[in-house]
Amino acid sequence: MRIAVLGPGGVGGLLAGALERSGQEATVVARESTAETIAERGLRISSVKLGDFEARPRAVSSLEEEVDALIVATKAIGLEQALDRVATAPPIVLPLLNGLDHVALLRERFAPETVLAGTIRVEADRPEPGVVVHTSPFLLVEAASRYESARPGMDALIEALSDAGVSARADRPIGARAEAQVMWSKLVRLNALACTTSAYDKLLGEIRDTPELRADLVGAIEESCAVGQAEGADNVNPEKAIGELENAHATLGSSMQRDIAAGRAPEVDAIPGSVLRAAGRHGLACPTIERLVAMILARVEGAEPG
Repeated sequence: MRIAVLGPGGVGGLLAGALERSGQEATVVARESTAETIAERGLRISSVKLGDFEARPRAVSSLEEEVDALIVATKAIGLEQALDRVATAPPIVLPLLNGLDHVALLRERFAPETVLAGTIRVEADRPEPGVVVHTSPFLLVEAASRYESARPGMDALIEALSDAGVSARADRPIGARAEAQVMWSKLVRLNALACTTSAYDKLLGEIRDTPELRADLVGAIEESCAVGQAEGADNVNPEKAIGELENAHATLGSSMQRDIAAGRAPEVDAIPGSVLRAAGRHGLACPTIERLVAMILARVEGAEPG
């Protein structure tokens, strides 16, 4: 397949490298300086699951030729600007951003039936352009669609990712319920992890072992699950999400925590913001999440929460 990846950061770079190594025709789309670096040096991947390797996907600052699929792996905050680099209309678009609201934005930009609901579970970072570090063996891409016409392209992309060594699946029936299940099954866990690690600047192990912090972790999960269920994701429940975080390694952090530490804008609006907006649609209260968001914003602003 001809697969373009918009945003070759930790997620996009890992997938682009894996796809190119497996024989797919991969192209990365990035800002000019990053595209030049990758064109000159390639991608250097260090992965506990896929191994250490170099890949040389094509690198461009503007996607103008036709492709079979586009994987969108930017940060939510940079999505609209990044989309200016796409001058074509791919038949399948798989977004792997955090949060929820980007799906609607992409369906305004592209034909709605071409845009999938998608998530990735991975712990990967880009310490510098063209370098990707994947530090956890867990790697899973999930996709769903409410449009029957998307099924062939979705299945082909899932197969290409699987052939590249990336665990990937799209085994749910077509429909809005399937999209909600895919998006919320990750978000309930991600939101709680991102909010607690970012509010307290501690890793998961210490949060689990500290009673008051664990209470916030559990509270954020319970509130997110209630919202997800109201949104149609009947597969989410607090026990399952808590169990996933109980089994995760103690040194697990979050991308939002790393962004704050590096002085980058954290995805507060994309992650907990999307949960709180959905809660508002259903008249649900999320006091734990709201309090953690206030703590995060106070950290970012360099002030103590009142």
